[in-house]
Amino acid sequence: MAAYDCLKCPGYCCSYPVIALKKKDVERLAAHFGLSVAKAQAKFTRSDHGYKRIMKRQKDKHFGKICQFFDTDARRCTVYEARPAICREFPAEKRCGYYDFLDFERRHQEDDEHVATTDSSAWK
Repeated sequence: MAAYDCLKCPGYCCSYPVIALKKKDVERLAAHFGLSVAKAQAKFTRSDHGYKRIMKRQKDKHFGKICQFFDTDARRCTVYEARPAICREFPAEKRCGYYDFLDFERRHQEDDEHVATTDSSAWK
């Protein structure tokens, strides 16, 4: 049994600077949106950090940037059924270090909604 609950997490793993995509991931997203693979690759990916395809990102108040498919208000994936393989496999263990960190911070702050930010522009 997993020692974490993704539904209570603000999306730490979705804020990774690199979410590498395989061709199959782009094909899945293309089918989900009714696009050609070429259009989906151009619209949803970019080359960076030595990878041919990584997920494009959007601004986020907690982490600075986050996956373009993450709903920043509801804090949920908007393409869950079509999400990339790397997202399907995460965290690949029974424990999630981010969830442990979140749980610790919420207990320490005595606030079940607290989100420790990693966006340095939000620090004042």
